[in-house]
Amino acid sequence: MVKIAFIGAGSISFTRRLVRDILSFPELQESTLALMDIDEDRLEKSRAMTQVLVDEHDLPTTVEATTDRREALEGADYVMCAIHVGGEEPFRNEIEIPQQYGVNQAVGDTLGPGGVFRALRTIPTMVDLTRDMEELCPDAPLLQHTNPMAMVCWAIEEATEIDVYGICHSVQGTAHDLAEYVDVPFEDVEYWVAGINHMAWFLEFESEGRDLYPDLRAVMNDRESEAYADDVVRFETMRHFGHFITESSQHLSEYLPYFRTSEAQIDELTERSNYRADPDEFEYSPVCWMPTGEYLKQWSSIDPTDAFDIEEMDRSLDRSAEYASRIVHSLETGEGRRMNLNVPNAGPDGDGGALISNLPDEALVEVPCLVDGTGVNPCSVGALPSQLAALNRTNINVQQQGVRAALDRDEDALRRAVKLDPLTSAVCTLEEADELVDELLAANADYLPELS
Repeated sequence: MVKIAFIGAGSISFTRRLVRDILSFPELQESTLALMDIDEDRLEKSRAMTQVLVDEHDLPTTVEATTDRREALEGADYVMCAIHVGGEEPFRNEIEIPQQYGVNQAVGDTLGPGGVFRALRTIPTMVDLTRDMEELCPDAPLLQHTNPMAMVCWAIEEATEIDVYGICHSVQGTAHDLAEYVDVPFEDVEYWVAGINHMAWFLEFESEGRDLYPDLRAVMNDRESEAYADDVVRFETMRHFGHFITESSQHLSEYLPYFRTSEAQIDELTERSNYRADPDEFEYSPVCWMPTGEYLKQWSSIDPTDAFDIEEMDRSLDRSAEYASRIVHSLETGEGRRMNLNVPNAGPDGDGGALISNLPDEALVEVPCLVDGTGVNPCSVGALPSQLAALNRTNINVQQQGVRAALDRDEDALRRAVKLDPLTSAVCTLEEADELVDELLAANADYLPELS
Protein backbone atom coordinates (compact mmCIF):
# COMPACT_ATOMS: atom_id res chain seq x y z
CA MET A 1 0.00 0.00 0.00
CA VAL A 2 1.39 3.42 -0.95
CA LYS A 3 0.86 6.76 0.73
CA ILE A 4 0.14 9.70 -1.53
CA ALA A 5 0.23 13.21 -0.03
CA PHE A 6 -1.83 15.94 -1.68
CA ILE A 7 -0.47 19.40 -0.76
CA GLY A 8 -3.00 22.12 -1.57
CA ALA A 9 -5.93 19.70 -1.36
CA GLY A 10 -8.35 22.57 -0.65
CA SER A 11 -8.57 23.12 -4.40
CA ILE A 12 -11.53 20.78 -4.64
CA SER A 13 -11.92 20.64 -8.42
CA PHE A 14 -8.28 19.75 -8.99
CA THR A 15 -8.09 17.40 -5.99
CA ARG A 16 -11.26 15.62 -7.08
CA ARG A 17 -9.74 15.04 -10.50
CA LEU A 18 -6.46 13.65 -9.11
CA VAL A 19 -8.16 11.52 -6.44
CA ARG A 20 -10.61 10.05 -8.94
CA ASP A 21 -7.71 9.26 -11.27
CA ILE A 22 -5.83 7.43 -8.51
CA LEU A 23 -8.90 5.45 -7.45
CA SER A 24 -9.63 4.48 -11.06
CA PHE A 25 -6.67 2.10 -10.98
CA PRO A 26 -7.47 -1.12 -9.04
CA GLU A 27 -3.78 -1.50 -8.17
CA LEU A 28 -3.83 1.85 -6.33
CA GLN A 29 -7.10 1.47 -4.45
CA GLU A 30 -5.44 0.30 -1.22
CA SER A 31 -3.50 3.57 -1.00
CA THR A 32 -3.51 6.05 1.85
CA LEU A 33 -4.53 9.48 0.55
CA ALA A 34 -3.20 12.20 2.88
CA LEU A 35 -4.95 15.48 2.07
CA MET A 36 -3.35 18.69 3.34
CA ASP A 37 -4.38 22.33 3.12
CA ILE A 38 -4.04 25.39 5.34
CA ASP A 39 -7.76 26.19 4.96
CA GLU A 40 -9.73 23.87 7.26
CA ASP A 41 -13.11 24.46 5.60
CA ARG A 42 -11.88 23.77 2.09
CA LEU A 43 -9.89 20.79 3.32
CA GLU A 44 -12.97 19.29 4.97
CA LYS A 45 -14.92 19.54 1.71
CA SER A 46 -12.12 17.72 -0.13
CA ARG A 47 -11.96 15.07 2.59
CA ALA A 48 -15.72 14.51 2.44
CA MET A 49 -15.64 14.36 -1.35
CA THR A 50 -12.84 11.78 -1.28
CA GLN A 51 -14.58 9.68 1.35
CA VAL A 52 -17.80 9.69 -0.70
CA LEU A 53 -15.92 8.28 -3.69
CA VAL A 54 -14.28 5.62 -1.51
CA ASP A 55 -17.58 4.62 0.09
CA GLU A 56 -19.53 4.72 -3.16
CA HIS A 57 -17.23 2.12 -4.70
CA ASP A 58 -16.56 0.19 -1.46
CA LEU A 59 -12.81 0.69 -1.75
CA PRO A 60 -10.13 -0.20 0.82
CA THR A 61 -8.62 3.29 0.55
CA THR A 62 -7.59 5.17 3.69
CA VAL A 63 -8.41 8.89 3.69
CA GLU A 64 -6.59 11.30 5.99
CA ALA A 65 -6.86 15.07 6.26
CA THR A 66 -4.61 17.51 8.10
CA THR A 67 -3.54 21.14 8.12
CA ASP A 68 -0.06 19.99 9.21
CA ARG A 69 2.15 19.66 6.14
CA ARG A 70 4.74 17.57 7.93
CA GLU A 71 2.11 15.11 9.10
CA ALA A 72 0.89 14.64 5.53
CA LEU A 73 4.44 14.18 4.23
CA GLU A 74 5.60 11.72 6.90
CA GLY A 75 6.39 8.45 5.10
CA ALA A 76 4.78 9.48 1.82
CA ASP A 77 5.70 7.51 -1.29
CA TYR A 78 4.46 10.24 -3.63
CA VAL A 79 3.69 13.93 -3.18
CA MET A 80 1.31 15.85 -5.44
CA CYS A 81 1.26 19.62 -5.12
CA ALA A 82 -0.97 22.36 -6.52
CA ILE A 83 -0.86 25.52 -4.39
CA HIS A 84 -1.42 29.25 -4.74
CA VAL A 85 0.56 31.45 -2.37
CA GLY A 86 -0.92 34.76 -1.27
CA GLY A 87 -4.49 34.71 -2.53
CA GLU A 88 -6.21 37.36 -4.62
CA GLU A 89 -4.51 40.61 -3.57
CA PRO A 90 -1.00 39.98 -4.94
CA PHE A 91 -2.42 38.35 -8.07
CA ARG A 92 -4.61 41.40 -8.74
CA ASN A 93 -1.61 43.71 -8.26
CA GLU A 94 0.46 41.60 -10.67
CA ILE A 95 -2.13 42.14 -13.40
CA GLU A 96 -3.34 45.69 -12.77
CA ILE A 97 -0.04 47.47 -12.01
CA PRO A 98 1.70 46.24 -15.20
CA GLN A 99 -1.43 47.18 -17.14
CA GLN A 100 -0.83 50.80 -16.15
CA TYR A 101 2.48 50.56 -18.04
CA GLY A 102 0.92 48.98 -21.13
CA VAL A 103 1.85 45.41 -20.19
CA ASN A 104 -1.50 43.79 -20.91
CA GLN A 105 -1.32 40.24 -19.59
CA ALA A 106 -3.97 37.65 -20.37
CA VAL A 107 -3.38 35.22 -17.49
CA GLY A 108 -0.15 36.41 -15.88
CA ASP A 109 0.84 33.25 -13.99
CA THR A 110 3.73 31.88 -16.06
CA LEU A 111 5.89 34.64 -17.56
CA GLY A 112 5.82 38.43 -17.66
CA PRO A 113 5.74 40.57 -14.52
CA GLY A 114 2.89 38.43 -13.20
CA GLY A 115 4.77 35.17 -13.64
CA VAL A 116 8.04 36.55 -12.24
CA PHE A 117 6.42 38.02 -9.13
CA ARG A 118 4.34 34.87 -8.65
CA ALA A 119 7.58 32.89 -8.72
CA LEU A 120 9.06 35.24 -6.14
CA ARG A 121 6.20 34.61 -3.70
CA THR A 122 5.83 30.88 -4.50
CA ILE A 123 9.36 29.49 -4.68
CA PRO A 124 10.24 30.06 -0.98
CA THR A 125 7.18 28.03 0.06
CA MET A 126 7.96 25.29 -2.45
CA VAL A 127 11.57 25.08 -1.26
CA ASP A 128 10.31 24.81 2.33
CA LEU A 129 8.02 21.98 1.23
CA THR A 130 10.84 20.08 -0.42
CA ARG A 131 13.12 20.63 2.60
CA ASP A 132 10.45 18.88 4.66
CA MET A 133 10.35 16.12 2.04
CA GLU A 134 14.12 15.66 2.32
CA GLU A 135 13.61 14.93 6.00
CA LEU A 136 10.29 13.06 6.02
CA CYS A 137 10.00 11.28 2.64
CA PRO A 138 13.34 11.69 0.83
CA ASP A 139 12.62 9.04 -1.81
CA ALA A 140 9.20 10.38 -2.78
CA PRO A 141 9.02 12.18 -6.12
CA LEU A 142 7.23 15.52 -6.19
CA LEU A 143 4.55 15.55 -8.89
CA GLN A 144 4.38 19.32 -9.26
CA HIS A 145 1.43 21.20 -10.79
CA THR A 146 2.02 24.73 -9.43
CA ASN A 147 2.66 27.67 -11.76
CA PRO A 148 4.95 29.20 -12.82
CA MET A 149 5.89 25.60 -13.63
CA ALA A 150 9.36 26.06 -15.09
CA MET A 151 10.65 28.52 -12.50
CA VAL A 152 9.29 26.52 -9.56
CA CYS A 153 10.73 23.21 -10.77
CA TRP A 154 14.05 24.84 -11.75
CA ALA A 155 14.42 26.30 -8.25
CA ILE A 156 13.58 23.00 -6.53
CA GLU A 157 16.05 21.10 -8.71
CA GLU A 158 18.79 23.57 -7.86
CA ALA A 159 18.05 24.01 -4.15
CA THR A 160 17.14 20.48 -3.01
CA GLU A 161 17.79 16.78 -3.59
CA ILE A 162 14.15 15.92 -4.27
CA ASP A 163 13.19 14.48 -7.67
CA VAL A 164 10.58 16.82 -9.10
CA TYR A 165 8.52 16.30 -12.25
CA GLY A 166 6.55 19.23 -13.59
CA ILE A 167 3.14 18.12 -14.82
CA CYS A 168 0.97 20.08 -17.22
CA HIS A 169 -1.98 19.04 -19.39
CA SER A 170 -1.12 21.31 -22.31
CA VAL A 171 0.52 18.63 -24.50
CA GLN A 172 -2.34 16.14 -24.40
CA GLY A 173 -4.85 19.00 -24.45
CA THR A 174 -3.30 20.44 -27.59
CA ALA A 175 -3.18 16.99 -29.20
CA HIS A 176 -6.93 16.70 -28.64
CA ASP A 177 -7.42 20.15 -30.19
CA LEU A 178 -5.34 19.30 -33.24
CA ALA A 179 -7.09 15.99 -33.80
CA GLU A 180 -10.40 17.85 -33.79
CA TYR A 181 -9.08 20.55 -36.13
CA VAL A 182 -8.03 18.00 -38.77
CA ASP A 183 -11.04 15.71 -38.14
CA VAL A 184 -9.06 12.64 -37.07
CA PRO A 185 -9.98 10.55 -34.00
CA PHE A 186 -7.67 11.39 -31.13
CA GLU A 187 -6.94 7.69 -30.62
CA ASP A 188 -5.44 7.56 -34.12
CA VAL A 189 -2.94 10.43 -33.79
CA GLU A 190 0.71 10.14 -32.84
CA TYR A 191 2.95 13.03 -31.89
CA TRP A 192 6.45 13.96 -30.78
CA VAL A 193 6.57 17.17 -28.75
CA ALA A 194 9.45 19.04 -27.13
CA GLY A 195 10.35 22.52 -25.91
CA ILE A 196 9.55 24.22 -22.62
CA ASN A 197 6.38 24.34 -20.54
CA HIS A 198 3.57 26.20 -22.32
CA MET A 199 5.90 26.58 -25.31
CA ALA A 200 6.58 23.05 -26.55
CA TRP A 201 6.45 22.27 -30.24
CA PHE A 202 4.66 19.55 -32.16
CA LEU A 203 7.70 18.37 -34.10
CA GLU A 204 5.73 15.46 -35.54
CA PHE A 205 1.97 15.02 -35.85
CA GLU A 206 0.78 11.93 -37.71
CA SER A 207 -2.01 9.41 -38.11
CA GLU A 208 -1.25 5.86 -39.28
CA GLY A 209 2.05 7.05 -40.73
CA ARG A 210 0.52 10.02 -42.57
CA ASP A 211 1.88 13.49 -41.84
CA LEU A 212 -1.00 15.67 -40.63
CA TYR A 213 0.81 18.99 -40.99
CA PRO A 214 -0.60 19.57 -44.52
CA ASP A 215 -4.08 19.27 -42.99
CA LEU A 216 -3.14 21.74 -40.25
CA ARG A 217 -1.83 24.19 -42.84
CA ALA A 218 -5.12 23.96 -44.69
CA VAL A 219 -6.92 24.98 -41.48
CA MET A 220 -4.37 27.75 -40.90
CA ASN A 221 -5.00 29.15 -44.38
CA ASP A 222 -8.79 29.16 -43.93
CA ARG A 223 -9.16 32.23 -41.75
CA GLU A 224 -12.95 31.91 -41.88
CA SER A 225 -13.01 28.47 -40.27
CA GLU A 226 -14.14 27.88 -36.70
CA ALA A 227 -10.94 25.96 -35.97
CA TYR A 228 -8.80 28.93 -37.00
CA ALA A 229 -10.96 31.25 -34.88
CA ASP A 230 -10.46 28.96 -31.88
CA ASP A 231 -6.67 29.32 -32.11
CA VAL A 232 -5.70 32.47 -33.99
CA VAL A 233 -2.44 33.12 -32.12
CA ARG A 234 -1.17 29.57 -32.36
CA PHE A 235 -2.03 29.28 -36.05
CA GLU A 236 -0.36 32.63 -36.79
CA THR A 237 2.73 31.54 -34.84
CA MET A 238 2.77 28.35 -36.89
CA ARG A 239 2.44 30.42 -40.08
CA HIS A 240 5.58 32.41 -39.25
CA PHE A 241 7.70 29.81 -37.43
CA GLY A 242 6.62 26.51 -38.98
CA HIS A 243 5.27 24.40 -36.10
CA PHE A 244 2.23 24.27 -33.84
CA ILE A 245 2.77 24.98 -30.16
CA THR A 246 1.25 23.79 -26.89
CA GLU A 247 -0.92 25.61 -24.34
CA SER A 248 -3.44 28.07 -25.77
CA SER A 249 -3.75 31.17 -27.89
CA GLN A 250 -4.53 33.34 -24.86
CA HIS A 251 -1.46 32.16 -22.93
CA LEU A 252 0.84 32.23 -25.95
CA SER A 253 -0.18 35.78 -26.77
CA GLU A 254 1.55 36.97 -23.56
CA TYR A 255 4.77 34.95 -24.07
CA LEU A 256 5.62 36.66 -27.36
CA PRO A 257 6.10 40.34 -28.29
CA TYR A 258 3.73 40.30 -31.27
CA PHE A 259 0.12 40.14 -30.09
CA ARG A 260 -0.59 42.32 -27.03
CA THR A 261 1.20 45.65 -27.52
CA SER A 262 -2.01 47.70 -27.19
CA GLU A 263 -5.58 47.23 -26.06
CA ALA A 264 -6.69 48.00 -29.61
CA GLN A 265 -4.59 45.11 -30.90
CA ILE A 266 -6.03 42.80 -28.21
CA ASP A 267 -9.57 43.90 -29.07
CA GLU A 268 -8.92 43.16 -32.75
CA LEU A 269 -7.45 39.77 -31.84
CA THR A 270 -10.45 38.96 -29.66
CA GLU A 271 -12.78 40.00 -32.47
CA ARG A 272 -11.01 37.61 -34.85
CA SER A 273 -11.20 34.81 -32.30
CA ASN A 274 -14.04 32.50 -31.39
CA TYR A 275 -14.40 34.25 -28.04
CA ARG A 276 -16.69 32.48 -25.57
CA ALA A 277 -16.46 33.57 -21.93
CA ASP A 278 -18.68 31.00 -20.27
CA PRO A 279 -18.54 31.65 -16.50
CA ASP A 280 -19.34 28.01 -15.75
CA GLU A 281 -16.90 26.44 -18.22
CA PHE A 282 -14.29 29.18 -18.51
CA GLU A 283 -11.29 26.87 -18.16
CA TYR A 284 -12.27 25.06 -21.34
CA SER A 285 -13.80 27.76 -23.51
CA PRO A 286 -11.61 28.68 -26.47
CA VAL A 287 -9.72 31.98 -26.05
CA CYS A 288 -11.99 33.01 -23.18
CA TRP A 289 -9.06 34.68 -21.40
CA MET A 290 -7.81 36.76 -24.34
CA PRO A 291 -8.92 40.18 -22.98
CA THR A 292 -6.55 41.72 -20.45
CA GLY A 293 -7.24 40.52 -16.92
CA GLU A 294 -10.15 38.29 -17.94
CA TYR A 295 -8.70 35.24 -16.18
CA LEU A 296 -8.24 37.21 -12.96
CA LYS A 297 -11.81 38.47 -13.23
CA GLN A 298 -13.25 35.00 -13.62
CA TRP A 299 -10.87 33.34 -11.14
CA SER A 300 -11.74 35.86 -8.43
CA SER A 301 -15.51 35.66 -9.01
CA ILE A 302 -15.92 31.88 -9.24
CA ASP A 303 -14.90 29.55 -6.41
CA PRO A 304 -15.58 25.89 -7.29
CA THR A 305 -15.16 24.94 -3.64
CA ASP A 306 -17.94 27.30 -2.53
CA ALA A 307 -20.17 26.04 -5.31
CA PHE A 308 -19.45 22.37 -4.62
CA ASP A 309 -22.49 20.29 -3.68
CA ILE A 310 -21.55 16.85 -2.38
CA GLU A 311 -25.04 15.52 -3.07
CA GLU A 312 -24.81 16.47 -6.74
CA MET A 313 -21.19 15.44 -7.36
CA ASP A 314 -20.24 12.99 -10.07
CA ARG A 315 -19.36 9.77 -8.25
CA SER A 316 -17.89 7.90 -11.19
CA LEU A 317 -14.23 6.96 -11.39
CA ASP A 318 -13.78 8.15 -14.96
CA ARG A 319 -10.11 8.91 -15.50
CA SER A 320 -9.01 12.33 -16.73
CA ALA A 321 -6.13 13.05 -19.09
CA GLU A 322 -3.86 14.24 -16.23
CA TYR A 323 -0.53 12.45 -15.99
CA ALA A 324 -0.04 12.23 -12.21
CA SER A 325 -1.97 9.03 -11.54
CA ARG A 326 -0.42 7.37 -14.58
CA ILE A 327 3.06 8.14 -13.25
CA VAL A 328 2.23 6.54 -9.91
CA HIS A 329 0.64 3.53 -11.61
CA SER A 330 3.58 2.99 -13.96
CA LEU A 331 6.15 3.26 -11.18
CA GLU A 332 4.18 0.87 -8.96
CA THR A 333 3.19 -1.73 -11.56
CA GLY A 334 5.93 -1.41 -14.19
CA GLU A 335 3.42 -0.68 -16.98
CA GLY A 336 5.25 1.45 -19.52
CA ARG A 337 3.91 4.77 -20.70
CA ARG A 338 5.24 7.77 -22.59
CA MET A 339 4.27 11.27 -21.50
CA ASN A 340 5.68 14.78 -21.69
CA LEU A 341 7.08 15.99 -18.36
CA ASN A 342 9.09 19.01 -17.25
CA VAL A 343 12.61 17.97 -16.28
CA PRO A 344 16.12 19.50 -16.23
CA ASN A 345 17.62 19.73 -19.70
CA ALA A 346 20.87 18.27 -18.36
CA GLY A 347 19.06 14.96 -17.83
CA PRO A 348 18.67 12.90 -14.65
CA ASP A 349 22.42 12.44 -14.09
CA GLY A 350 23.58 15.76 -15.50
CA ASP A 351 26.38 14.15 -17.51
CA GLY A 352 24.63 12.57 -20.48
CA GLY A 353 24.33 15.67 -22.64
CA ALA A 354 21.42 18.04 -22.96
CA LEU A 355 18.06 16.51 -23.81
CA ILE A 356 17.47 19.44 -26.20
CA SER A 357 20.95 20.23 -27.46
CA ASN A 358 20.35 23.86 -28.45
CA LEU A 359 18.77 24.95 -25.15
CA PRO A 360 20.76 25.68 -21.95
CA ASP A 361 21.65 22.66 -19.80
CA GLU A 362 20.22 24.25 -16.65
CA ALA A 363 16.85 25.04 -18.21
CA LEU A 364 13.65 23.13 -17.46
CA VAL A 365 12.42 21.47 -20.63
CA GLU A 366 9.24 19.63 -21.51
CA VAL A 367 10.18 16.44 -23.32
CA PRO A 368 8.82 12.92 -23.86
CA CYS A 369 9.61 10.65 -20.91
CA LEU A 370 9.33 6.87 -20.66
CA VAL A 371 7.84 5.91 -17.30
CA ASP A 372 7.86 2.33 -15.97
CA GLY A 373 9.11 0.33 -13.01
CA THR A 374 12.65 1.58 -13.56
CA GLY A 375 11.65 5.21 -13.05
CA VAL A 376 11.08 8.32 -15.13
CA ASN A 377 13.43 8.27 -18.13
CA PRO A 378 13.56 11.45 -20.23
CA CYS A 379 14.13 11.03 -23.96
CA SER A 380 16.90 12.78 -25.85
CA VAL A 381 15.36 15.03 -28.48
CA GLY A 382 18.45 16.54 -30.11
CA ALA A 383 18.31 20.02 -31.60
CA LEU A 384 15.05 21.86 -32.14
CA PRO A 385 14.69 23.78 -35.41
CA SER A 386 16.72 26.91 -34.74
CA GLN A 387 13.80 29.34 -34.90
CA LEU A 388 11.86 27.33 -32.30
CA ALA A 389 14.82 27.16 -29.94
CA ALA A 390 15.27 30.92 -30.38
CA LEU A 391 11.71 31.59 -29.20
CA ASN A 392 12.14 29.17 -26.28
CA ARG A 393 15.30 30.97 -25.19
CA THR A 394 13.46 34.30 -24.94
CA ASN A 395 11.34 32.72 -22.20
CA ILE A 396 14.19 30.75 -20.61
CA ASN A 397 16.10 34.02 -20.16
CA VAL A 398 13.28 35.35 -17.99
CA GLN A 399 12.96 32.08 -16.07
CA GLN A 400 16.69 31.96 -15.31
CA GLN A 401 16.72 35.46 -13.83
CA GLY A 402 13.46 34.83 -11.96
CA VAL A 403 14.96 31.75 -10.29
CA ARG A 404 18.06 33.70 -9.33
CA ALA A 405 15.89 36.44 -7.83
CA ALA A 406 13.94 33.95 -5.71
CA LEU A 407 16.81 31.72 -4.57
CA ASP A 408 19.43 34.44 -4.07
CA ARG A 409 16.98 37.14 -2.90
CA ASP A 410 18.52 39.25 -5.66
CA GLU A 411 16.60 42.40 -6.62
CA ASP A 412 18.87 43.07 -9.61
CA ALA A 413 17.99 39.64 -11.01
CA LEU A 414 14.30 40.41 -10.46
CA ARG A 415 14.59 43.60 -12.47
CA ARG A 416 16.50 41.83 -15.23
CA ALA A 417 13.82 39.15 -15.43
CA VAL A 418 11.10 41.74 -16.03
CA LYS A 419 13.23 43.70 -18.52
CA LEU A 420 13.98 40.52 -20.50
CA ASP A 421 10.32 39.57 -20.71
CA PRO A 422 9.26 39.69 -24.39
CA LEU A 423 5.93 41.43 -23.75
CA THR A 424 7.31 43.97 -21.26
CA SER A 425 10.26 44.84 -23.48
CA ALA A 426 7.90 45.36 -26.43
CA VAL A 427 6.03 48.18 -24.66
CA CYS A 428 8.24 49.57 -21.87
CA THR A 429 11.49 51.49 -21.73
CA LEU A 430 14.07 50.21 -19.27
CA GLU A 431 13.20 53.05 -16.92
CA GLU A 432 9.49 52.23 -17.10
CA ALA A 433 10.25 48.57 -16.34
CA ASP A 434 12.11 49.71 -13.19
CA GLU A 435 9.17 51.85 -12.14
CA LEU A 436 6.81 48.92 -12.70
CA VAL A 437 9.00 46.71 -10.48
CA ASP A 438 9.15 49.44 -7.82
CA GLU A 439 5.36 49.59 -7.68
CA LEU A 440 4.93 45.84 -7.50
CA LEU A 441 7.57 45.51 -4.78
CA ALA A 442 5.73 48.08 -2.69
CA ALA A 443 2.24 46.71 -3.35
CA ASN A 444 3.15 43.07 -2.69
CA ALA A 445 5.69 43.59 0.08
CA ASP A 446 3.69 41.46 2.54
CA TYR A 447 3.91 38.44 0.22
CA LEU A 448 7.54 38.63 -0.90
CA PRO A 449 10.86 37.63 0.64
CA GLU A 450 13.26 40.39 1.61
CA LEU A 451 15.59 41.15 -1.30
CA SER A 452 19.18 42.33 -1.29
